Amino acid sequence: MCGIFGVRGHPDAGHIAQLGLYSLQHRGQESVGVVAVDQHGTAHPVRSMGTLNDAFAQELARFPGGMAVGHTRYSTSGSSTIENAQPVVARSKGGFLTLAHNGNIVNAAELRLALEDQGSIFASTSDSEVLVHRLARSTSPTPAQRLADALCDVEGAYSLIVAIGDTLLAARDPRGWRPLAMGRLGDAVVFASETCALDIVGATFERDVEPGEIVSVDASGIHSLHPLPARELHQCVFEFVYFARPDSRVFGGSVDRARRALGRRLAQEHPAPTAELVFSVPDSSNSAALGFAEASGLPYELALIRNHYVGRTFIQPTQAGRDAKVKVKYNAVREVIEGKSVVMVDDSIVRGTTTRGLVAMIRNAGAREVHMRVSSAPVTGPCYYGIDTPSREELIAANNTIPEIATHLGVDSLGYISLEGMLESVPSGPHGFCHACFSGDYPTPPPTDPDKLRFGCGC
Repeated sequence: MCGIFGVRGHPDAGHIAQLGLYSLQHRGQESVGVVAVDQHGTAHPVRSMGTLNDAFAQELARFPGGMAVGHTRYSTSGSSTIENAQPVVARSKGGFLTLAHNGNIVNAAELRLALEDQGSIFASTSDSEVLVHRLARSTSPTPAQRLADALCDVEGAYSLIVAIGDTLLAARDPRGWRPLAMGRLGDAVVFASETCALDIVGATFERDVEPGEIVSVDASGIHSLHPLPARELHQCVFEFVYFARPDSRVFGGSVDRARRALGRRLAQEHPAPTAELVFSVPDSSNSAALGFAEASGLPYELALIRNHYVGRTFIQPTQAGRDAKVKVKYNAVREVIEGKSVVMVDDSIVRGTTTRGLVAMIRNAGAREVHMRVSSAPVTGPCYYGIDTPSREELIAANNTIPEIATHLGVDSLGYISLEGMLESVPSGPHGFCHACFSGDYPTPPPTDPDKLRFGCGC
């Protein structure tokens, strides 16, 4: 999961891209980059580790241009280094080539080995660099056709924003795993992972880039191409559960409305008759907790306070980083909790380490009973399409029963929404969504060798 942003036709494109990335920092906090393309077609990259900051903005201000591509990175199994920061920039026969990727290419290792056999030299461990080499090797006459060539035989999840010369391109894989929206800002065309990034720059949402589509924007206008074979739709349901911001619309539906529906369904499936109040693990669970409170008739309280100067713990690249951030990220409001039977709503339990620490915090604040409710089904398998769950051994629900998980977490009761309930609660459900990490139903053959994931994820 990463955030990608692109704009063409704005005199201050680099600044617009930087502004858009502020609304996509929740999708990646390991590195950030913007490539501004000037009127001569020269690409000027600015990349840094961590999040957006003043120094980054000052450096970017040196490079005006009418086109820009931006990226916020969250790695799955690829290393967190400046070499893997995006957008990727290369000089090819058609001029500068810039690429930003959100997703994970399942067959990246095989594609990379084939390119290395043909003499390609790689500068990173990113699966995205495979696409850059394939783009550079294409002999097709137009940028859109070159991108279509590069994507032929590529398996897995990708939403892409690519600049080739003075052409801006956007593409989604045929299964539509990751979201990508298109909007207008005056005469400029804007692409972004989520609509909240369009809102911050003042762009008007026009439509989603369709699964399997390549949209090309150049001096002659906007053109659409569908060069890839149609596949069954497998949009990532976890975008509605956790990844996307509640003020966004993804896959044609409101994230906030979906999470409230998940919370209402969760309250129907797993009521807590002795509970006196409901609270969320902020911020991604706020809407689900509101839905649970609405359906159960329990008051919604602010019982956990989040330190907003700490990033998202789930997308930290190491367990040590996650543990350290949990300790400084939350604090309980004793006056709300003390002596009460409470329902704590969270969007997911992946490893269980964060949840166990939060339950202990709520107990220490004086809660009489703690009832845990989860607005996604148990995560029982790794994801190969852009989520940091590469090992089944890390997943608490893959190795324990629900009563065992409840004991481990230290809660009085534990209830997960059912897979059916989750899929029926999201817009356009229950069909057209990928739920492999919950069900084990993988749309593509998973890698047989875990080491093959060492080249992911460019995003």
